[in-house]
Amino acid sequence: MSADNQTDKNNDADSAANARSKLIETASTIMREGDTIDISFSELSVRSGLNSALVKYYFGNKDGLLEAILERDMTKIVEDVGLLIAKNMPPEDKLRRHIGAVIDTYHKYPYLHRLTMRLIRDLPPEGARDIAKKYLKPLSEAYSIFVGDGIKTGVFRDLDSDLFYSAVTGAADRFFTGKLVWKYCYGRDDFDEQMRDSYREQTVQLIMSGILAK
Repeated sequence: MSADNQTDKNNDADSAANARSKLIETASTIMREGDTIDISFSELSVRSGLNSALVKYYFGNKDGLLEAILERDMTKIVEDVGLLIAKNMPPEDKLRRHIGAVIDTYHKYPYLHRLTMRLIRDLPPEGARDIAKKYLKPLSEAYSIFVGDGIKTGVFRDLDSDLFYSAVTGAADRFFTGKLVWKYCYGRDDFDEQMRDSYREQTVQLIMSGILAK
């Protein structure tokens, strides 16, 4: 292969990777801004500047695109949790940091839990099992470590780590998917970084106060 042909091949690969990434990011933005996991191909095409037929080319179908978004978001979360487990920190400090990170994540990607449940519900069983194996199981195991280490050292009271995992996820997901409740019940539409920081501080305090050994 000539140098020119190799250069063209590399440029094509870069162009394809950029287009794929742009579709993922644009779809993520649409879901985040619209508080939804339903994506209009026409809106995706207009906002990305790309032909919506590329969704089928790169991802197979809409579920393939949603899986790619989940992979991008959840892979980073699983990696960060692994790094936190490896840190030489007291269990209480690790858990405080992790709960804060969960809230930050749901502020950035408020669709995350709904997207996960949508794919687990709609994909064939092998696809649902693959999502659980790659993302949910590692997080569940991380909570066993976080909570288990705290119980062993006497910092945390005895509790079920799986139920605790659900409680933390629920606290983050429920708040950031409740924007319309805040708007119509309280007349508030200020889900900005200040709101996120206030909710993070209060929620971390509430959760940690509930699990610390008396």
